[in-house]
Amino acid sequence: MSWTPPGALERKRILEQTRSIAILGASSKPSRASNFVITYLQSAGEYDLYPVNPRETEINGLTCYPSLRDLPVVPDMVDVFRRADDCPPIAAEAVAIGASSLWLQLGIVSDEAAEIASAAGLDVVMDRCTKIEHARFAGGLHLAGFDTGVISSRRR
Repeated sequence: MSWTPPGALERKRILEQTRSIAILGASSKPSRASNFVITYLQSAGEYDLYPVNPRETEINGLTCYPSLRDLPVVPDMVDVFRRADDCPPIAAEAVAIGASSLWLQLGIVSDEAAEIASAAGLDVVMDRCTKIEHARFAGGLHLAGFDTGVISSRRR
């Protein structure tokens, strides 16, 4: 395999250059990781978000689309919340629509999808969370997910 995982600076560059994100496998259930990520990214206010799920019509006030091909724009990033086995055809579709990057969420690793996307020139990130990475680079990450401003383990 010729794909190599991008380092921290490369992941930061990908997030900084991204303006639109298709969130494939998005869910309207607040307990799902995809919904938490959508909520966080909406609050960041930096991205145009396009949830993709054929069984949903709206998520967090955003129109939900049945497939990547149904999006009204070409997304910069395809952020995937699906099983690894589902990812190779998703990678091929991300290439076909002209996306710039393919991002597979925590726990999702597909060497075949990475090969398909990277061979076509897409940036590929696997087994990383866009919310966690964004918060890390924005300086807002601590154990509970947000910066408390406290740099001590001692109680006040």
